[in-house]
Amino acid sequence: MGETRATSQAVRDSGLPPVITCREPGSFARGVMAERHPALIKQVREAFPYGPRQLRALDALLHEVVHGVVEPLGFGSPDRELWLARGREHFGRPWFDAPFLWAESYFYRRLLEAVGYVGEGPWQGVDPFAPFKRAELRGGTVEEELRALDDLVGLPAAERATALLRASLWGNRADLGFRGPAGETVPGEADPGLVADDSEALWSLLAQDPAGTVAVIADNTGRELIPDLVLIDHLLEHGHADRVVLHVKPGPYYVSDATTADVVDCLRRLGRAPGEAGRIGGRVWQAMSTGRLDVRTHAFYCAPSPYERMPEDLRAELGTAGLTILKGDLNYRRLVGDRLWPATTPFADLTAYFPGSVAALRTLKSDVVVGLDPQTLEGLERSGRAWRTSGTHALIQVRAQPGGPALSAPPRTG
Repeated sequence: MGETRATSQAVRDSGLPPVITCREPGSFARGVMAERHPALIKQVREAFPYGPRQLRALDALLHEVVHGVVEPLGFGSPDRELWLARGREHFGRPWFDAPFLWAESYFYRRLLEAVGYVGEGPWQGVDPFAPFKRAELRGGTVEEELRALDDLVGLPAAERATALLRASLWGNRADLGFRGPAGETVPGEADPGLVADDSEALWSLLAQDPAGTVAVIADNTGRELIPDLVLIDHLLEHGHADRVVLHVKPGPYYVSDATTADVVDCLRRLGRAPGEAGRIGGRVWQAMSTGRLDVRTHAFYCAPSPYERMPEDLRAELGTAGLTILKGDLNYRRLVGDRLWPATTPFADLTAYFPGSVAALRTLKSDVVVGLDPQTLEGLERSGRAWRTSGTHALIQVRAQPGGPALSAPPRTG
């Protein structure tokens, strides 16, 4: 562990790029703080019959974010001192001056306080984002994607594995599902939306014997978590993992982030579906009852800190996994650091601290990206598109644990 931390530190000592903030006019981060967060407050305000106290608190938070300065949590908040310690220098200053990662995380904590989710009262524990999550699960798009699983049954094992991996990767993109970008690619072909594709290395790691434990750190529920559960079923059914540990958030966070309750809702949605989807749902439910699939969480998953600062108990737990797969954009930002890294910065260098082999499956929805080859980067920059933030591009990146198994074995997909 000391060697990997030293490698990571060497990268940082060579000169750190700036932390992303919301200061820059026209930047993606500023747009999130100035436009998306106020719009979310209004949506949450209308989603429940909140009383005057909650409505006043939401209106005050909206005014504070747009026009005021960052205020601390109330004196009765159980984690007030923790948040003061995490960012004392940001309080009393405009929200736009704070680091983007910190400001986003604290915004959601303040939103939970405003609606009464935290602390005693009638709204305690009521997920303010639940209506949005449930509406997605009931939607016709989910129905269509579950039916599409029937089309994968007759595919060769390698093609089925590729399709399920891509479904997990693209699961949070509205116009994509189990079948990938319509008209762009079929299982086994290169995906033009991938800016980096270490999928061969990923399957090689999963092909090692003994398969051991695979950790999956989830991102969103609904259309992303369902493909994640389907992929987990494939890993267990085809010997890529003896056991999977699915890590979720301990409570509502970033609107659609998955909690244990969301896992149950998605499993029920799978289990009620006809055909292959229902069979998969039944197997995953059974895997949970036997311990082959375990759901866990940790307070750190709702912290405004990079994974390099993960507490020792979480580091020790992830260190026991043969591979940890991190899903989504926020986990990626926390994995490599929410900084303006040159896009060609090696992914392996920035993740050398991680306690074991690690893979990132991520649709690009923010400015941070590393590990690109210069030719790919040049083509993306010439395109004139907002490829870093539009969700039209994605990546699969892998760093194998130094001294661990080689990545030359062919993927075992049957």
